[in-house]
Amino acid sequence: MRRPNIAGEDKVAANRGDKFIDRKEAAEQARKALLEKFRSRPAPDDPAMLAAQAERKAIAEARAVRQAEREVIKAAEAKRRAEEEEARQAELARLASEEAARGAAEKAAQRALLAQQKAARDARYAARKARR
Repeated sequence: MRRPNIAGEDKVAANRGDKFIDRKEAAEQARKALLEKFRSRPAPDDPAMLAAQAERKAIAEARAVRQAEREVIKAAEAKRRAEEEEARQAELARLASEEAARGAAEKAAQRALLAQQKAARDARYAARKARR
């Protein structure tokens, strides 16, 4: 025995009255409704259609203008970033050259100090030899 559904009716009993002819007529009515919906749409030269088309065109043009403005802003931002990066690289190059110059000066001073110390050492050695 089948159990009834929640509403208390048997599902199979609900479908018994649905005959092929009924389904065919329902499909025909659906096709007619779809065709009527297609036929009832406004013509392309209808003022409402022209107004909607003009509105869509205006929206598209406004969108294009906004996009162009965004691109100009992006280009300006990219240019500003490039200039900042160029300035940063120039500053780094300047600092590197100053560091290299400072290093070269320190090496030269170190070499001069070593030469002076060697000369003093040689002078002391020569003085000791002269005393003997």
